[in-house]
Amino acid sequence: VQLQASGGGLVQPGGSLRLSCRAYGIVVRINTMDWYRQAPGKQRELVASITSGGRTNYSDSVNGRFAISKDNAKNTVYLQMNSLKPEDTAVYLCHAVWHGRKYFGRGTLVTVSS
Repeated sequence: VQLQASGGGLVQPGGSLRLSCRAYGIVVRINTMDWYRQAPGKQRELVASITSGGRTNYSDSVNGRFAISKDNAKNTVYLQMNSLKPEDTAVYLCHAVWHGRKYFGRGTLVTVSS
């Protein structure tokens, strides 16, 4: 199982980024997929989730600014991040539970700074 996140980078406050998570060994179509983030010195935080049926859920800190989606044909999950703030700076990681085991991808760094 591999979860390969990409799309991070440096962006100015108010800007946008789109993260991708390509899953290998996990069928996105039938599984809940999550995005977490971890900022320096802080605990890992669940940011957004999408169920097999497409139901989404967001943390209060990103609700209304971020949108999680998926492409079942590409076995890929996305995180569209708008109106980015400096406090969104973190490593963003894709996560899934598959056959009872938790998997985290390596993550992609998002830096929001002017």
